Amino acid sequence: MPLSLYLASASPRRKQLLAQLEYEFVQFSVDADETQLSNESPLEYVERLARLKAELGVQKGYNDRPVLGSDTVVVIDDIALGKPKDKSDFLSTMERLSGRTHQVYTAVALADSTHTLSCVVATDVTFKMLSEREIDQYWLSGEPLDKAGGYGIQGIGGKFVTKMSGSYFAVMGLPLYETEQLIKEFTEGYYE
Repeated sequence: MPLSLYLASASPRRKQLLAQLEYEFVQFSVDADETQLSNESPLEYVERLARLKAELGVQKGYNDRPVLGSDTVVVIDDIALGKPKDKSDFLSTMERLSGRTHQVYTAVALADSTHTLSCVVATDVTFKMLSEREIDQYWLSGEPLDKAGGYGIQGIGGKFVTKMSGSYFAVMGLPLYETEQLIKEFTEGYYE
């Protein structure tokens, strides 16, 4: 019998990506406080959130199979950029990313009632220089609204990327290879 999971995420992209790994899963959302702690690095922050989401799923009663939580953050100048709050925030983010290399950290965590395991995947992404017109048109597309760092590499935002080193799927929100390896490590001896 194949392993089945819970996906503690409302993200349609994570749902689509997890389906590619061919596990049976049920998706639900959790309400996690996503405030970054003052002494927390972006890497620590994203891993804590992924673990928190998975563990909140277990606490909500989803505890008969592993719960997968994930979070993605875009980082430039050691500052975590979240989803844009409004157009002004989006414009500021795009101006920072324009013509520069930034990091995308995606953390994946698995939890059940006995243990939690997690990993973080780092990817370097370089943007071309963006004109004001390109930035305005991208905002009007509506695509940036629900995405960390204000862009989606798998959509219109992909045309801004000149170079990438790391996992394309991590930038989308769920690194396939690393997620598969984490599931294998997590379930070994527990769910066979």
